[in-house]
Amino acid sequence: QVHLVESGGGLVQSGDSLRLSCEAAGRTTNPYAMGWFRRDLGEGRKFVAAVTFHGNRTYYGDSVRGRFTVSTDSAKTTTYLQMNSLTPEDTGVYYCAEKAVWGDYSRALEYDYWGQGTQVTVSS
Repeated sequence: QVHLVESGGGLVQSGDSLRLSCEAAGRTTNPYAMGWFRRDLGEGRKFVAAVTFHGNRTYYGDSVRGRFTVSTDSAKTTTYLQMNSLTPEDTGVYYCAEKAVWGDYSRALEYDYWGQGTQVTVSS
């Protein structure tokens, strides 16, 4: 059973930066990809970013491309989401998730394991 724990959320002002971390434990093999999703109030989980473990390919949602960067550490046990130029529209609960096999990295339903989420609030 894979266990994911996010950290790094908080309250910031518009234009500020934050870095979220996601630590993984309990893996027996590396996954296909790690993803970040945001849940807005009253809505489902929206794709933010993903990174594949083979090839280190990165993918971003349209609203964050150019501002956010997803990466992993050399041991591939921690995944990061560097968020720059934050706006109030980035407010929400951010979740990291692990996808075991190849497939659509942008679909939340295709991920196998989820963290508990970390709140990011951006004030104007």
